[in-house]
Amino acid sequence: MATTAADIKQKNATKADVFTYTGTDKRGRKVSGEIGGANIALVRAQLRRQGIVPDRVKKKAKPLLGERKKPIKPADVAVFTRQLATMMKAGVPLVQAFEIVADGLENPSMKALIKTIKSDVEGGTSFAQALKRQPAHFDDLFCSLVDAGEQAGALETMLDRLATYKEKTEALKAKIKKAMTYPIAVLVVAFVVTAILLIKVVPQFESMFTSFGGELPAFTQIVVAMSEWAQAYWFILLGGIIGAIFATKTALKKSEKFAYLVDRGLLKAPVVGPIVTHSAIARYCRTLSTTFAAGVPLVEALGSAAGAAGNRLYFDAIKVIQDDVSTGQQLQFSMRASNLFPNMVIQMVSIGEESGALDEMLHKAATHYEEAVDNSVDNLTSLMEPMIMSFLGVVIGGLVIAMYLPIFQMGSVV
Repeated sequence: MATTAADIKQKNATKADVFTYTGTDKRGRKVSGEIGGANIALVRAQLRRQGIVPDRVKKKAKPLLGERKKPIKPADVAVFTRQLATMMKAGVPLVQAFEIVADGLENPSMKALIKTIKSDVEGGTSFAQALKRQPAHFDDLFCSLVDAGEQAGALETMLDRLATYKEKTEALKAKIKKAMTYPIAVLVVAFVVTAILLIKVVPQFESMFTSFGGELPAFTQIVVAMSEWAQAYWFILLGGIIGAIFATKTALKKSEKFAYLVDRGLLKAPVVGPIVTHSAIARYCRTLSTTFAAGVPLVEALGSAAGAAGNRLYFDAIKVIQDDVSTGQQLQFSMRASNLFPNMVIQMVSIGEESGALDEMLHKAATHYEEAVDNSVDNLTSLMEPMIMSFLGVVIGGLVIAMYLPIFQMGSVV
């Protein structure tokens, strides 16, 4: 079988290495950078074609332990979708759009993924089928909407909707993480500082107080006893905390019942509960609006919305709603029966069903609850800051006061 030019090009691309170079451009300025090539001679020739006179070219050294692959995050998929939609709206052919988007990305793993999809499409596979071969990064909802766009001849429009959906979803996730990360980080710092004080600082004061003689104040005695316990059993405490975190993560993955209880507890939590509830409703409305507007039947769209809700209580409730709608019941009545959706959402769905603009009303509901999550996160952050500062003041300040109480007592005696 004859070897084609494309085969030779592919073979050379596979064998290409990365080289670093320094040289002089046409204006006499010193330049440096990296370039791919099969060998040093070809790299030098390529640089000359670009108007660069190379002074030094050498193969880039590989890391001793090998290159660590950067994981592909949902945010990377959102950026890819937005850029691809922009390219196609500008009239760029799909395969060429893959190449342009891949060249502009910094994540090597994402670049490799896009080039794999590009190769599949060039080989005659549809875009949707190429995405289905990458289930770790593109879910059924994404693939179904791309397939619908290809079938209808409106792929750029569908990609634009998908990009908006992904961006809104990731923004919502970021807000939730923002609400949780700040207090957790401060509590971790407080724990570390307290541990250092009890294990390293308090023993120094204790030895000094022992040389003075006399009885220590009760508060100081309590702190000294805590310090002695921390010095003797700190590894047990640390191991217990790490074990508890690991056991909780494992239980969330392995035990459906435990995960269900956690999700129900989060919904009823006094401060976090409204944020979790609003985010679940926003995801439900956003997903249902996007899929229904794309022409996906309501029953199938509800299946996608159930998986996107992010809470097992809402997942189960939406599955029940899906069964009810499949038997002919109106969406608004089934949502009301679940007792999980606010009256405002139900009323907006009712208006949408009656006016034939369900996707538009769901879109408005999603926007409203995304803004509600944003406001709740800002309020939570404002509320947590003084609470956390007060907590740190009581814990750290209490330890410091306990250490200085004997000194104050000695000063009053003198």
